[in-house]
Amino acid sequence: MEAEINMQVDDAVTRKPRILLAASGSVAAIKFSNLCYCFSEWAEVKAVASKSSLNFVDKPSLPQNVTLYTDEDEWSSWNKIGDPVLHIELRRWADVMIIAPLSANTLGKISGGLCDNLLTCIVRAWDYSKPLFVAPAMNTLMWNNPFTERHLVLLDELGITLIPPNKKKLACGDYGNGAMAEPSLIYSTVRLFWESQAHKQSDGTS
Repeated sequence: MEAEINMQVDDAVTRKPRILLAASGSVAAIKFSNLCYCFSEWAEVKAVASKSSLNFVDKPSLPQNVTLYTDEDEWSSWNKIGDPVLHIELRRWADVMIIAPLSANTLGKISGGLCDNLLTCIVRAWDYSKPLFVAPAMNTLMWNNPFTERHLVLLDELGITLIPPNKKKLACGDYGNGAMAEPSLIYSTVRLFWESQAHKQSDGTS
């Protein structure tokens, strides 16, 4: 799998990385615009927002060069067999996908293979020779729930990389683990991974 990732990195050395950012329904989605700005100076960025995340995503504040796709876009331009399917086109386009925030609900969907919106359809169709990162955000008791651990094990088995949450005072007023990692940390984690793969490729190592 790492060799396949190296081939993907090598293909992108002459252009900017293509980063697909996705937000699911957590209050932490208020930071999604900041996350897009972090990546947009380094990479080509496209964004996906679930219906519930739109309660928190500030669409007017997104970078002008970042296109935001929602569930309504999934089939709006599809008319007949042979027309492009959005979740497949986005999967093909992206070098890396990052889901931040990853809500408890979307975590459960992904771990169970459910695909009832644009975001989860992309994940279900994902090519796991390419990196996929998740940054969860949820209440502390939701994070500590036994289901969460089971779901994270399943994601790890798929090859999905976890960017763990932080311990702090949460939006609900509780104090504990479950706050999404800061956008700057998510950005630096993904960029370090990408550049380390590129460095290995240039050295001829795997």
